[in-house]
Amino acid sequence: MGFNCGIVGLPNVGKSTLFNALTQSAAADAQNYPFCTIEPNTGRVVVPDETLLKLAAVDNSAKIIPTQLEIVDIAGLVKGASTGEGLGNKFLGNILETDAIIHVVRCFENDDIVHVNGKIDPLSDIDTIETELMLADLESLEKQIKNLEKKAHGQDKNAIKLLADANIIRENLTSGTPARAVKDVDSKPFNLLTSKPVIYVCNVDEASASTGNKFSDLVKEKYGAMAPVLIISSKIEMEIAQIADMDERKMFLDDLGLKQSGLEQVIKTGYKTLGLQTFYTVGPKEAHAWTITTGMTAPQAAGKIHTDFEKGFIRAEVISPSDYLQYGGEVAVREAGKMRTVGRDYIMQEGDICHFLFNV
Repeated sequence: MGFNCGIVGLPNVGKSTLFNALTQSAAADAQNYPFCTIEPNTGRVVVPDETLLKLAAVDNSAKIIPTQLEIVDIAGLVKGASTGEGLGNKFLGNILETDAIIHVVRCFENDDIVHVNGKIDPLSDIDTIETELMLADLESLEKQIKNLEKKAHGQDKNAIKLLADANIIRENLTSGTPARAVKDVDSKPFNLLTSKPVIYVCNVDEASASTGNKFSDLVKEKYGAMAPVLIISSKIEMEIAQIADMDERKMFLDDLGLKQSGLEQVIKTGYKTLGLQTFYTVGPKEAHAWTITTGMTAPQAAGKIHTDFEKGFIRAEVISPSDYLQYGGEVAVREAGKMRTVGRDYIMQEGDICHFLFNV
């Protein structure tokens, strides 16, 4: 598994249409009315990986297992969601289970698709969602602070530190600053909605897919320095999803002046935002891509395959993908002296091909 993202936004901004396109399915009922998503729809998509395919071809691997992106389409939030308006807190809870938030913002005009607020104003839309998430966080934090205060009175050192951090975060939330933007404070222990990394997706009309428009420009200007801002047309993504042949897809994108699909943009941006990277295990039986956090050691990476690999870790044999492809497989790489043997302190590098030795 790679990572999972929750798609959030106001009703009728194109969330479910984008979800359908990215997951190449019709699992979400993308209709022109608020709250058509009654249960959070979940889809998984294969992360495109040319390196994995090339490595598998070298060994003629019988099975190819790429990593995956899980996408959760969460029902449209509205003003007052934190107090139960619309579909309320249930869906705020769904966001807590995701690694990152894809915040879809309506940046297109269409008289046939109603806007819940009656006008196209992406900055106001973002502010509405952010406010509801911050209000929900404040409610959660208040409860946690009460518990921490009791422990702090008992001179619990950890509670004293957490209480100080919680008060700083609360002060910032009250003034309109999400937890992720609070400097020099770790908000992760509090499991807050606004701690999660956010990727803004400006859903534009088809003509604006390659250049953006006046609405997406507003989003970039205000939020571009704080978070990734992607320009995607959900309508175009739906068309791309219908094209099975990869060469035809590329031609379609080229004709539109697009370098990559929305899915590719989301995956690459998600990996970068969450600090993720890939390593491989390759052989005749299978070629497998694994997702890990950047900075993980070899034993930690081994643990992604099986906990016993980490517990009984002895050493790892590591090959770079370029050497694997150049020499034509593990045996030739070993004979050329290009295989490295690394220990417990080795920090994994992007694309490492590994063979872990362990003893339990």
